[in-house]
Amino acid sequence: MLPNRNLRLMLASVAFIGLSGPAFALDGADLVTKLNAAYAPSGATVAYENVAVDGSTVTLTGVSVKSAAAPDKAFKVGDVTLEGVEESDNGGYYVETVTLPDVDVTEEDTAVTAKDITIGGLSIPGNPAGGTINDIVLYESAGAGPVTVSVKGKQVFSMEESAANLTKQESDAGFDFDATLSGIKADLSNVEDAKSKDAIEKLGLTTLSGEMTMKGSWEVASGNVALEEYAFDFTNVGRLALSLDFSGYTLEFMKSVQEAMKAAETNPNKEEANQAMGLSMMGLIQQLTFNSASLRFDDATITKRVLDYIGAQQGVTGDQLAQSLKGMVPLMMAQLNVPELQNQVSTAVNSYLDAPKSLTISAEPASPVPLPMILGAAMGAPNTIPSVLGVKVTAND
Repeated sequence: MLPNRNLRLMLASVAFIGLSGPAFALDGADLVTKLNAAYAPSGATVAYENVAVDGSTVTLTGVSVKSAAAPDKAFKVGDVTLEGVEESDNGGYYVETVTLPDVDVTEEDTAVTAKDITIGGLSIPGNPAGGTINDIVLYESAGAGPVTVSVKGKQVFSMEESAANLTKQESDAGFDFDATLSGIKADLSNVEDAKSKDAIEKLGLTTLSGEMTMKGSWEVASGNVALEEYAFDFTNVGRLALSLDFSGYTLEFMKSVQEAMKAAETNPNKEEANQAMGLSMMGLIQQLTFNSASLRFDDATITKRVLDYIGAQQGVTGDQLAQSLKGMVPLMMAQLNVPELQNQVSTAVNSYLDAPKSLTISAEPASPVPLPMILGAAMGAPNTIPSVLGVKVTAND
């Protein structure tokens, strides 16, 4: 009885493996085909020399990328490994981890290196022509390790790490995103122009260090893009932060922009292509609506150094230059014929120059403003823009 039982188990196992094999087999070529279909509107094409599948791992060798703007020139990527690959319900693919080779490129006197480049949670759609968030290429995380840029053998820029994340909202309504570039360092000591070099040295900008951060969200149905923060923060300089909120950037809008760009890139008549592109953009921006925006600078001693430097060139002290600017600003603003804004700017500038801490320019209209209305005001009555957009200028708040 025992041999017969073992035989039945072996036959059952063979049958299971035979039936399950095709269901779990991955088609690496199909994965790349669908990736290219998703990127087609942007004009990018991924090519490879060979594809190998081992379980849930797909390895692409000799990968290169071409763009419609330069079809005869391919950027060589190298070997790319995709791990944890599985087919999605929508006919596409989900890739747990994508590992790209290190970058080491030299062109003329400039050399660029980048290490530890990875993408996590890559989703490749089965139907890129669909109208949902699941029909575009998305990733859950992306990052890179050290990045360096050298010119003539000397390192002029470096970054310790970059990280970006996308998180889907409930019911696939959209996604939240954030990104950080940390450990940024720039060496400006090799600037050759004499005047620029003198300014850099006297302003204490020979070396810069800091980080860049970004955070926001995108809602698919309304096309609302809320860029909560896009900031650059450098030691002994300051922090410059931008926020922007607008609507109308839907999937349809995004695809229309991509198609217009692709058409322009593939048109050999560049003058005609630029004209067509301009007309397309004029039509598309009619769909956008401005909600709010702000630009804020938090000083970290750079303002005083700038005043001292410019003042020295004019034969005065930094404090004397600041007092001179206080008198000039109202006169300059008076020419714009915006009395309310003139008073705000004068008050803010006076406060900031007396004790440089922060300076903020914000625009928050009472209700969303269609972009064509803003363009119309700019061409017909530019002095009305501050009131149309609800512009405010404040300092040290």
